[in-house]
Amino acid sequence: MDRMYRVLGFWTLAIALMAFWGHLYPMALLFFGMTAFFVSLSYMNLTERVYLNIFFCFMFVSFVGFTYYTFFVMPVGPQEHSMLNMIM
Repeated sequence: MDRMYRVLGFWTLAIALMAFWGHLYPMALLFFGMTAFFVSLSYMNLTERVYLNIFFCFMFVSFVGFTYYTFFVMPVGPQEHSMLNMIM
């Protein structure tokens, strides 16, 4: 199970580097932090149950945060979204 956290660290590092190269600095910092979190957890040699509980809590916080953002923070309307402006 600890190796899966290293795999998660690898993918979050890849996403962080792409975000950094795309000048999305807040997203890059968030993913660099998640990379450090996952890689540091992978070297703690915890039991599989603890790893699964940590992953469940991480996913719960991520889904609640994403839902909060989409309902209360994300701008509403076509004038705010660049993709719709590009199409029209």
